Amino acid sequence: MITTLLLGIAVLFMAILLMGIKVFFTKNGEFPNTHIGGSKAMRERGISCATSQDREASNRVNLIDQIIKEKV
Repeated sequence: MITTLLLGIAVLFMAILLMGIKVFFTKNGEFPNTHIGGSKAMRERGISCATSQDREASNRVNLIDQIIKEKV
């Protein structure tokens, strides 16, 4: 049982080390930006993430509010 636990911990440690090799061993290393807004091709197509779209929609003034402001 202890052998299996130690083997599992060793495998997990190696997996984390191998996944983060660029981050751990390069100067100014960082994980890649996987956010939709970080992709140039997605921005060119006008595609953004749901969080960004929600933020933009909540900042927009709806038509009724625009009409009321014009009359006042």
